[in-house]
Amino acid sequence: MKVCVVGGGGREHALAHVLGRSAEVVVTPGNPAIPGSVATSPEEIEADLYVIGPEAPLVEGLADRLRAQGRRVFGPGADGARLEGSKAWMKELLASAGVPSAGHRAFTDPDPAVAYLRSLAPPYVVKTDGLAAGKGVLVTECLADAEADVRDKLSGATFGAAGERVVIEEGLTGPELSLLVVCDGTRAVPLAPAQDFKRIGDGDDGPNTGGMGAYSPVPVATPAVVDLVMDRAVEPTLAALTAADIDYRGVLYAGLMLTPDGPKVIEYNVRFGDPEAQVVLPRFASDLADLLGQAADGDLREPPRFVDEAAVSVVLAAEGYPAAPRTGGRIEGLDAASAHPGVTVFAAGVGEDEAGRLVTAGGRVLAVTGIGATITDARDTAYAAVAEIHWPGVQYRTDIAASAATAERNRS
Repeated sequence: MKVCVVGGGGREHALAHVLGRSAEVVVTPGNPAIPGSVATSPEEIEADLYVIGPEAPLVEGLADRLRAQGRRVFGPGADGARLEGSKAWMKELLASAGVPSAGHRAFTDPDPAVAYLRSLAPPYVVKTDGLAAGKGVLVTECLADAEADVRDKLSGATFGAAGERVVIEEGLTGPELSLLVVCDGTRAVPLAPAQDFKRIGDGDDGPNTGGMGAYSPVPVATPAVVDLVMDRAVEPTLAALTAADIDYRGVLYAGLMLTPDGPKVIEYNVRFGDPEAQVVLPRFASDLADLLGQAADGDLREPPRFVDEAAVSVVLAAEGYPAAPRTGGRIEGLDAASAHPGVTVFAAGVGEDEAGRLVTAGGRVLAVTGIGATITDARDTAYAAVAEIHWPGVQYRTDIAASAATAERNRS
């Protein structure tokens, strides 16, 4: 099978890496560190399966255009991609399907939005309605900060058109969980759960990012919890999409909060998470190309299998990220990092200088994934490789999966 992966970030590198176990893979546009990258449009590539990685081309209807040409595609059409393209629409669908979620209201005018904020108890949650590369969410205990964020977003000052409508939600408490689910239009199968780390700094300090690391499996996400999420959230959502004549064939990313009242959906995304993909996909024991092909055909047959080993991924970001990342720094130490047993380095925001050397070209630059028998082992493996990599101003969290590793050691 020849598979075309659309995108050029760490998620697409992870997809290509695991798909490549059983298929020939080409990645467009890719990046200089992803093997098989070609700078052309997916319509110009002849492949047996097209896997669309990022959310923006899905929202813009790339899957629809490819299917109209008779291509076999894993990724929802523009109608299904509204789950991520409009948070307000997603919340309305959840409410109609009876899916547990945070209470919310959507606003385009700052004055009623601020009045609603003042009626809530902290933490305050303010989201852009449109796409914001994972950075359009503010969660704060400070009402003044929340009010300022609402006004900045609605004015277009911070996120342009994506923020000209905001969704304000009640704050939820509990462990967060990411569950990626593969859908074929009528059926869905869950992948291994993961947990990611959104804030830039250790101890969950600082602004939200696209994700600074992740680990899988997640001890609190027992099979019973996964079954509950499928029963109360995923299956009703898929049924609501079907009732709306939306044939959803792709991955459904459920961002969840395990509250004292049970799991609640924080958000849905319509693509593999990043950095969740970098810990979930390497643990695949099944044939990923076959699974995604089954979903594209509307013919899912059995759940995938995963290895027992754990995976921990640490994101290395450019200086100044997320507000104003500085690019052009020469990346050193990749060969030494990749030589560590159990390590894979996935490339995202990278480019080349005039001499063909890899340099930073985005905010999140690399994701270093370690595999080990336990979360502790995987974490130690990842951070040993991280220590090999350098460029001016490199930043990363030092506490990815630290609490999970401590809890694991205490249980043993």
